[in-house]
Amino acid sequence: MTTIYDIAEKTGFSITTVSKVLNNYTDVSEKTKKKVLAAVEEMGYFPNSHARTLTTKKSWTLGVVFMESLGGGMKHPFFNAVIESFKQRAELSGYDMLFVSRNIQNEKKSYLDHFQYRGVDGVVIVCSVVDDPEVKKLMESNLPTVVIDMHSTKSSVVYSDNSHGSVLAFDYLYALGHRKIAHIYGHQETFAGTERLKGFLKAAEKQKLDIPKSYIVSGEYFSIEGGEKAMHTLLSLENPPTAVYAAGDNMALGAMKAIRAKGLKVPEDISVVGFDDIEIAKHLNPALTTIRQNMDLIGSQAADVLISQINEKRKTSVAITIPVELLERDSCMPIKG
Repeated sequence: MTTIYDIAEKTGFSITTVSKVLNNYTDVSEKTKKKVLAAVEEMGYFPNSHARTLTTKKSWTLGVVFMESLGGGMKHPFFNAVIESFKQRAELSGYDMLFVSRNIQNEKKSYLDHFQYRGVDGVVIVCSVVDDPEVKKLMESNLPTVVIDMHSTKSSVVYSDNSHGSVLAFDYLYALGHRKIAHIYGHQETFAGTERLKGFLKAAEKQKLDIPKSYIVSGEYFSIEGGEKAMHTLLSLENPPTAVYAAGDNMALGAMKAIRAKGLKVPEDISVVGFDDIEIAKHLNPALTTIRQNMDLIGSQAADVLISQINEKRKTSVAITIPVELLERDSCMPIKG
């Protein structure tokens, strides 16, 4: 069986350096990391978990709290992609994931109690719900934590630049000549929903464009059904919009469905912009113009931040904002006339 000594001999690095790479310490160069990890993969190195736990005083397990109010659970493309990216990055450093129930031996326990009971080294919180007391208790504990898709000063956080994404979407439609621009917003109990609405209003104010209140409609919990319902409301107006920015691709899909049901076309009659860049967006007809979230980077950065806290034995409250970009496809066109 391959040992850490074999890895050291093959790469020419010391046992200490190899150990640091395997435990994701920050004082090792990227070049060294790549060489060691390549040897690990090539030689099929797999450390003995019991021995590693005794040596490092770690459980090599990361707890996962997944709480969302959208109804789709981990089937939702955003959460699925982010958690997968986090998992892949953490596994490179030797960590396993532990998804928990709050029941321990048929007794209801808090997430914090459960993670302390299981002895995890740290916790990633994927949460769309603002101010959940269980999550708040976990973030305020001494356990290393990182939160994805929500802001907090009590924990390290990683999220997309939601507000700026809305500005990009609005400015793009404005540059195409649209002045009747509507917004289908996500639920205001979510961090993403509130930030994207703020960005839309900020962009409209910057362009000195007065947006009627009737043009700002709830798409509920970022669902296709919510987007479809909101679009039907917009289409029933006496003076309907020529362009719609939906704060999530699923809502944009629903909006496009409602537009077609009305006998109208995208983008000839109404331009549509989404947010997320889920996998299906580029395969739609027309392909959806959207704001791309870098889901892979969100997940990997969250893993790095959490593992860094564990290695340094120090809880931190850093905030990492991941840039977004506009992907121009076929669902928008300049305003006629």
